[in-house]
Amino acid sequence: MQPSCTQLALILQTEIEIQTIVYMEERNFLRPAISLVMLIAGIVMSAFDVELFAVSYVKLAWYAIAFLLVGIDVIKEAIECAVKEHEIFSEFMLMTIASIGAFIIGEYPEGVAVMLFYCIGETLQDMAVDKAKDNIKSLIEFRPDHAMVLIDGSLTQKKPEDVCVGDVIEVKPGERVPLDGEVISADSTFNTAALTGESAPRLIEKGKEALAGMIAVDSVVRLRVTRPSGESAVSRILNMVEEASARKAPAELFIRKFARVYTPTVIGLALLTVVLPFLWSLASPSFSYIFSDWFYRALIFLVISCPCALVISIPLGYFGGIGAASTKGILFKGGNYLDAITHIDTVVFDKTGTLTTGEFSVVNVDEMGENELLKVVSSIERNSNHPIAKAIVKYAGDDVADVSDVKDMPGYGLSAMSGNDKWLAGTLKLLQREHVSYPKELENLPETIVACAKNGEYIGYILLADTLKEDSVNAIGLLKDNDISNVEIMSGDKQALVDKVAKALNVDKGYGDLFPEGKVSHIEELKKQGRNVAFIGDGINDAPVLALSNVGIAMGALGSDMAIETADIVIQTDQPSKVAAAIKIGKRTKAIVKQNIFFAIGVKVLVMLLGVLGFANLWAAVFADVGVALLAVLNATRIFLYKD
Repeated sequence: MQPSCTQLALILQTEIEIQTIVYMEERNFLRPAISLVMLIAGIVMSAFDVELFAVSYVKLAWYAIAFLLVGIDVIKEAIECAVKEHEIFSEFMLMTIASIGAFIIGEYPEGVAVMLFYCIGETLQDMAVDKAKDNIKSLIEFRPDHAMVLIDGSLTQKKPEDVCVGDVIEVKPGERVPLDGEVISADSTFNTAALTGESAPRLIEKGKEALAGMIAVDSVVRLRVTRPSGESAVSRILNMVEEASARKAPAELFIRKFARVYTPTVIGLALLTVVLPFLWSLASPSFSYIFSDWFYRALIFLVISCPCALVISIPLGYFGGIGAASTKGILFKGGNYLDAITHIDTVVFDKTGTLTTGEFSVVNVDEMGENELLKVVSSIERNSNHPIAKAIVKYAGDDVADVSDVKDMPGYGLSAMSGNDKWLAGTLKLLQREHVSYPKELENLPETIVACAKNGEYIGYILLADTLKEDSVNAIGLLKDNDISNVEIMSGDKQALVDKVAKALNVDKGYGDLFPEGKVSHIEELKKQGRNVAFIGDGINDAPVLALSNVGIAMGALGSDMAIETADIVIQTDQPSKVAAAIKIGKRTKAIVKQNIFFAIGVKVLVMLLGVLGFANLWAAVFADVGVALLAVLNATRIFLYKD
């Protein structure tokens, strides 16, 4: 029976209305929804022998519309990959060939289903990926869009990027700090959870730095801006996370290479599925060859072979690991470092600022009749950001001297001119290098000492003490629980002090009196022994060692900018116990990625064989492909449930 003009007009009107809705709709759910309704309606009309739907070209037009609603973008993507990127054998091409092939042999519903469920799966996978990204960006996309700047005694609202270093800004209770700045009002409490993952409020004293993203808790705070907006703590974190996706783990790189070989291989095997039985039928007349049957089996082979489960879930697994670590104040700069940390068998800590608080305090000033020692040395140390220098400056107060030509000698100390006098302030190694004699009993003091010389003569010292961080002992225990048996300490401090710290932490090996080059040599020696080394440090002089190690980990709160930039992983909380947490997250991520690889490949190979043998149809292939992809994605998102 031929359809009437009115019926054809209704079909055409329906198609126009659908296309209008499609072009007006911005979201990704409407077209698959309409296609699904049309697919179900078509199957129902066929089952009940609807007279109009029995007309071949009406049935074809109906399913063609349902197909184009979800297939047009995939077809465009397949063409663009082939033309622009020269990737003919993309997953989009696989889906296009399989669905068009189904239409050619008259399996219209299955042709629509191939593309429909592929698009639904891709949409759900995209949602999972977006969720993973949101979980990370929610940690850092909290930068206020304005700052209240104090100008001539009154507050003026400015954009953070328009605020200059040295300007004074004001933050009210409950507001986020828009820029890194030195607290110039009274000691204040801040919520640092967004940066460090720690829920406990943190007291920041006057003169110390509050970071962008922290929330003032109990009082109005005034800060003197120390960094421009683009260099704030929040901006650095955001840059690290955005750049992390570009650093691929070995498994991700393997999947990329695998897909380039895998896709043309399965297309070739699908062709052989059609051609070989035909050739066999020529050689053996008793073998009945039906082209449509073998072509159908080849289509099943193509559909189930789509590698989207691997292509999507593996990068998502690593991105999920980065996100899970971020919620705990641990920033991985790439999926490759998540993988690398699972191979670590040796952990080496810098001592000062890493295992210890870095909060030195002056306990004694011994000077040989030179009352100016503390005044001049504190003035010299004002040019350094080292914790020892800050302690001396704090102890000395505002009593300063005129100094010039200050030179920093990493691992040794500082030199400067005060008037016509040349001053040295640093380790005993500095005095030795400058051929300055000093009392030998100073070498037996386990505490940190700043030895001082004036015009080539020893004039006294400043003695400082440091304390272990609260969780340093726990950190060593957690590492041993994670099968890290070789834990070491390296420091530029005296061997006696390093031994004292090592004993307190139950660490077998401690190496003191090391210059930066000595630390580098020690790490090189460990690597020559075949060890995979993670080094944890915080100072400028740690940057070469962080770069040399298999995995470099920097303390982000107290650490220098150079150490943070050089490191592969940044611990925002400055807690050494987070090293063990980073290792556990890395291992958990890698385990999930491996599960996805074996599960996806195993299921696909099974259904491929069943399809070629004729025990699985195209519907089974569609559901198996989409189901495997979704299960792999869901498995990848389990990393966000990490609670340890």
